[in-house]
Amino acid sequence: MYMKKEEKKETKTYSTEDWMYLGGSVVLSFILGMLTFAFFKKKKSLKADDLLKSIKKEFLKEGPIDGSWIELSKVPWKKFAYETDVYYGGISRYEESKLVQYEFIVDAYTGSLIDLYRV
Repeated sequence: MYMKKEEKKETKTYSTEDWMYLGGSVVLSFILGMLTFAFFKKKKSLKADDLLKSIKKEFLKEGPIDGSWIELSKVPWKKFAYETDVYYGGISRYEESKLVQYEFIVDAYTGSLIDLYRV
């Protein structure tokens, strides 16, 4: 029969320098992760043209549109405790043979229609 030789496993011991490199790597990774999160967490606004297209799509469900516009620059807006940046825009169409104009306010970050009124 075969006899097994006893194998002695060597355990590696880590030096203080090795532990310092490991600790430094962990701290550096944590800091880079926090910076990346902060960069991507920033509010990013939607394109005004895309918001106008979505509002026009909703209006087209009720009938044809004669014209539309939207301001390309964001404007600060506040109502009670809610603060955000908005785009102002408008749509015109014929209703009962009369040109009717609507103006709207849309949130620049979420695309939510905040207000819509007939002029």
